[in-house]
Amino acid sequence: MKLEKIDHICFAVSDLEKTKEVYRKDFGIVPTCEYVAESEKIKVARYYIGEVAVEFMESTSPEGEVAKFIEAKGEGFFLISYRVDDLTKAMDDLRAKNVKLIDNKPRELCGNRYAFVHHPRELNGVLTELLEGDFDVNK
Repeated sequence: MKLEKIDHICFAVSDLEKTKEVYRKDFGIVPTCEYVAESEKIKVARYYIGEVAVEFMESTSPEGEVAKFIEAKGEGFFLISYRVDDLTKAMDDLRAKNVKLIDNKPRELCGNRYAFVHHPRELNGVLTELLEGDFDVNK
């Protein structure tokens, strides 16, 4: 398995509109795109800073993982996503190393296949995602 690059980092926020306003006012930038992912119970503002995307996520449901994260830890850094060329192979490589994966099969969203592979307690509190594909909010 080869990690090709950091694809995106995500931050859990309670008020996405407030976060977007701070970035617009203080940094002069607006989201490259915005989307709602019902499957993950989130609405997202995505900014590209160079080749890496920064996402701010607000939960759309009290039962969502972002809502649970904020309830337990407060707002802040939520996950890192690494791009790989072959997600199935990467997952198989990790299983061969006896890594207990969160996802046993890939999920799909916005033209990507992705999987959560390390529980945060196993990687210094960081939720880790592997991703393959090209991001397209229209898919």
